[in-house]
Amino acid sequence: MQSLALNPVVFELGNLTVRWYGIILGLGALIGLMLAIQEGKRFGIKPDFFMDLLLFGAPTAIICARIYYVAFKWDEYKDHPIDMIKIWEGGIAIYGAIIGALLCGFFYARYKGYSFLRIVDICVPGLLAGQMIGRWGNFMNQEAFGGTVSESFLRHTLHLPSFIVDQMFIDDAFRQPTFLYESIWSLAGILILLIIRRQKFLRAGELTACYFIWYSIGRFYIEALRTDSLAFIGPKWLASFINALWAPMDTVFDRGYLDPSYGNIRISQALAVLLIIGAILFIVLRRVNGKANVYYADPIVTTRPERNGEAIAASQEGQTAQIAGAEASVEKTPSGEAADLNEGKR
Repeated sequence: MQSLALNPVVFELGNLTVRWYGIILGLGALIGLMLAIQEGKRFGIKPDFFMDLLLFGAPTAIICARIYYVAFKWDEYKDHPIDMIKIWEGGIAIYGAIIGALLCGFFYARYKGYSFLRIVDICVPGLLAGQMIGRWGNFMNQEAFGGTVSESFLRHTLHLPSFIVDQMFIDDAFRQPTFLYESIWSLAGILILLIIRRQKFLRAGELTACYFIWYSIGRFYIEALRTDSLAFIGPKWLASFINALWAPMDTVFDRGYLDPSYGNIRISQALAVLLIIGAILFIVLRRVNGKANVYYADPIVTTRPERNGEAIAASQEGQTAQIAGAEASVEKTPSGEAADLNEGKR
């Protein structure tokens, strides 16, 4: 079959090359920002806060995502250091991006005087939206795909449109559209998070925990279908445990090939298991220990309002009120005082 792959390049202008990958990532960040701003309004947090957070967080997330990927592909990059910065060619790890975004969010929230857990709770639906849209950048680059499948499976079982089926013809074979699976899983997760965050029982930090649980469950099973997984050679008991968790899916899908000389454990699968366990323990232990005493719907306040100009505005309002009061007292004329005395005699 002749390849009908879409062109990953939008246009070229001299040495400037604009790729769909970058545009799609930018769109995902914008949609995520809009979701965070809209929810932030409920708590009186100004849009500028989230815009600045994105301004710092997006580059940090991309850098950490690239570092994460290169670290586990070091043998391929150590002799070609210039390739480490060629992020436009693909090769970033979503878990690295999440780590980078959380690190930036932690320090920025502390700088502004906000609780990190409260801020990240507001942001996680937007973060998941960015991941959902960003996977289509992988689609355009023909990366992050799964093992081989038949054309009939894509067209007649999954009922995918031709532009997706044609793009999944990679290396002379049709491939599992794992980008699509994760994108749909993320969309479902967004809807679930939007519902959960309106429930009265939800405590601070628990929406973030739900995000990690939901995303990690999907990522665990989708990762097993891929052929480009970052991996390591780990203990046999861990590999057996992960294989046992995957076993129910064997009747539906074939796992993507993983070179045993490269590793026997997919890093994203192992990390997904740890995150699920950690998120569940986070919710349970904080409730048992009585530390989950702040609800998601509670007001969010900053300990450093001057960072957002709130204290300055309040001070100006106070000064205006004092001036108005002083002017009112000065306007009281002697004739007015006499009128008060006459009124008293009556």
